[in-house]
Amino acid sequence: MPTPNFAVTVIALAMLQAFPHAQAADETGADQPMPEVVVTAAKTRAANASVAGFSNAPLLETPASVSVLTAQQMLDLQIRSTTDAAKFDASLSDSYNAVGYAEQFSIRGFKLDNASSYRKDGMAIPGDTQIPLENKERLEVLKGLSGLQAGVSAPGGIVNYVTKRPTDTPLRSVVLEERERGTLYGAVDLGGRFEDTRFGYRVNVAAERLRSYIKGADGNRKFVSAAFDWRISPQALLQVDADYQRKSQATAPGYQLLNNLTLPNVDADVMLNDQPWSRPVETTSSNLGARFEYKFSSDWSTTVSANQHRFKRDDYTAFPYGCSAQELFPGYCGNGDYDVYNYISLGEKKSPLTVQALVQGRFTTGSLKHEFTGGASLFKNSEKWGDYLYDYSGVSNIYHPVAVAPAPGTSGPTSERRRDNERALFAQDILNLNDQLKLHAGARYVQVRRDEYVGADDDGVVLPYAHTDVGFWLPNVALVYSVRPNVSMYASYAQGLEHGGVAPMGTGNQHRALEPGKSKQVELGIKADIRQDLSATVALFQIRKGLEYTDAQNVYVRNGEAQNRGLELALNGRATRDLTVGVSATALNTQQSDTGSAELDGKRVTDVAAFKSSVYADYALPQVQGLKVGANWQYSGKKAFDAANTVFVPSYHVLNLSASYATRVGGMGATFRAGLDNALDKFYWRDVTPDLGGYLMPGASRTFRISAQLDF
Repeated sequence: MPTPNFAVTVIALAMLQAFPHAQAADETGADQPMPEVVVTAAKTRAANASVAGFSNAPLLETPASVSVLTAQQMLDLQIRSTTDAAKFDASLSDSYNAVGYAEQFSIRGFKLDNASSYRKDGMAIPGDTQIPLENKERLEVLKGLSGLQAGVSAPGGIVNYVTKRPTDTPLRSVVLEERERGTLYGAVDLGGRFEDTRFGYRVNVAAERLRSYIKGADGNRKFVSAAFDWRISPQALLQVDADYQRKSQATAPGYQLLNNLTLPNVDADVMLNDQPWSRPVETTSSNLGARFEYKFSSDWSTTVSANQHRFKRDDYTAFPYGCSAQELFPGYCGNGDYDVYNYISLGEKKSPLTVQALVQGRFTTGSLKHEFTGGASLFKNSEKWGDYLYDYSGVSNIYHPVAVAPAPGTSGPTSERRRDNERALFAQDILNLNDQLKLHAGARYVQVRRDEYVGADDDGVVLPYAHTDVGFWLPNVALVYSVRPNVSMYASYAQGLEHGGVAPMGTGNQHRALEPGKSKQVELGIKADIRQDLSATVALFQIRKGLEYTDAQNVYVRNGEAQNRGLELALNGRATRDLTVGVSATALNTQQSDTGSAELDGKRVTDVAAFKSSVYADYALPQVQGLKVGANWQYSGKKAFDAANTVFVPSYHVLNLSASYATRVGGMGATFRAGLDNALDKFYWRDVTPDLGGYLMPGASRTFRISAQLDF
C-alpha cells in the first residue's frame, strides 16, 4: 500500500473512532448547549527525568547534566526525528548522520555507540535507523559517563526514549504535515481506559512520504505501536508495549576533500548516490517490552523490566570513495571526479535483549536517611551479516554526474558474526547527611563476554572466534548541596565502560572490534529553579578515554588518550507569561595526547566545535489569542576535518523561524503550525565525520513546512 494512502486510511479510522460523540450530538439535535471547554497552559519544560538514575527524579536533585524534551515540546517545535531535536541542544551533534541512513550523534564530542548508547525506557536498542518519536513521551539526554546507570556505553552519554503510556482520560489526536519538497506526514495518537478502568491503552500510528532536501534521497516510512497497562491491584502494575517500523529511503553519502586538501564548492541538494541502479536502504525494526512493578509498602518496591528488539537492514549504495586517477584514497580528484563502488549488504540483523530487576526503598540508620537501589541486569545481542559486495563500478563527477554500469554480484549469505553477553550487578545509596547535603554512592560490576568472527583460512574453514571475557568495576560518587530549596550544587566522579571501536572498512583489521576500554569523568555543576517554570544549569566537566584511530600501518588501534574538557550552560522555561526561552551552549577543549605521533599529539579531535550554541524563543502575541511566533538561532564554531588538523571546516550560523495558532474548529481543538528552517538559505557543513576516511555532509537548504493538529 503506498504511504500516502496508508496515512489517509489510518487517519480516517482515527476520525471515525473520535467522532461518535459528534454524531450523537447531531442525532439529539443542534439545540443542545455546547460543553464547557477549559484551556490550560502546558508546562514548557520537564522537571523530572529517569535517564540519570533508576527512577524518575527531580532534575534539580540529579548530580548530572540532563536535558529533556517532552512530547508536547516535540509537537510545538515540529520535531519528527532526533536530528530535529538535536537543533535545540548544543551538546548533541551529528556524527556520520547521513540522510536516509542511521541517525548517529555525539555528546560532549564523543560519538555514541550504536549498540549501547541509545535506550528505550532504559533498555539498550540499536541506533541503526531512525528511532521513531510518535510513541515517545520524553526524549532524555544524559551528558557524560553513564557507567552506573547503563553499564557499557560511550563516554559522551546516552539518549533515552521514554514510551508513551495509557492516559486516564480519553485522548484522540491527529497531526498532518507537509514540507515544500513534497514530504507528507500523518500521525494518530489514541489513549484512554477501557470500560474496566483497570485496563488502559495507547496506540500510535504514523506514515510518511519522504522527499529530502537532497534530490533523489526519497523514500517512505510506516510506524505502528501499542501500549497497555493492567492495574492488577493498588500495589501491582503490569505494562506491555510493542512497536514496528519499516523505512525505505535512498541514502545520501557525503563528500571528500578535493585533492584530499580542499573543501569542495557544491550545492546542498546534490546527490552522489544518483546512479540509475541505486536502490533505497530498507530497514525494519521492532520492540516488545514489558514492565512489572510491585509496591511492598510506601517505602519499598520492586521492578522487573525487559525489552526485545529486532532489526533488519538491506543496504544498497552507489558509494563514492577516492580518486584512482590521482591515487587518492580517500579524497576526490581536483576536477571533482570520484570513484563509484557498488556496495550491497543484505540481511544484516541484530536482536538485542535486555532484562533488568531492581529493588528500591527508603530506610533510616541512626540520623542518616537512605534511598537505596540495588539490582541486576542482562544484555544479550546477536549480530548477523554476510560478506558485502564493494566493487569498483566507474567514475562520476560531483559537478557533472556520470552514469556507470554497476559492478556485478551481491553480498554473501548471512551468519552470526558477533554475539555479546553482558551481566551486571549494581547498587546505589543516596544518603541524606543533613537537611542540605546528600551523598550519592554507587557502583556497577559488569562482566563483558563477546565472541567475534575473525575470518576463514585459505581453504574456507572458519577460524576460531575471538573471545573476550572480562569484568569491570564502575564506581560513581557525587555530593549534592542544596544552597537553597531552589538551588543546588554538585560534584561527581564516575567511571564508564565502552566496547572497543570497530575497525573501519579498508583497514588491516577491518570489522574487528577492539577490547573494551574504561573512561573517567569529573564534573561540577549548579542548578537553579529560578521560578516554577524556568530553570538554569551550569556544568564544568573533564572526560578522559583511550584514543582510537588508524595508525601509519593502516591498523585500527587504541593508543594514547583523548581528553575533552568543557563547560555547558542551559536556560529553559517561561521567562514571562508570554515568552518561552531555551538557551543551550557548550564550550569544548579537545586534545589528543601520548600517541607518539607528532601528527596527532596536541591536536583537536575531529568534528568537534570549540563552541556551539542554540537559542530559542517563542512569544505569544497578546493582541491575538492563540497566536505565537518563534525563532531558533544555531551557531557552531569551526571543526577539524582530519586528525592532523590540516583542514578545518568553517563555522556557521543557521536561523529557523516558526509560528503557531491554536483555535477551535467544529468543536475540536486545532493547532496550526508553520516553520521556515534555514530561513536565510545559508550553505554549511553540518557534519564532518572522520568515518570511512572522512566525509563532509551539507546542512539542509531553506525548507518551509506547515502542519495541523486536531484534538477531538
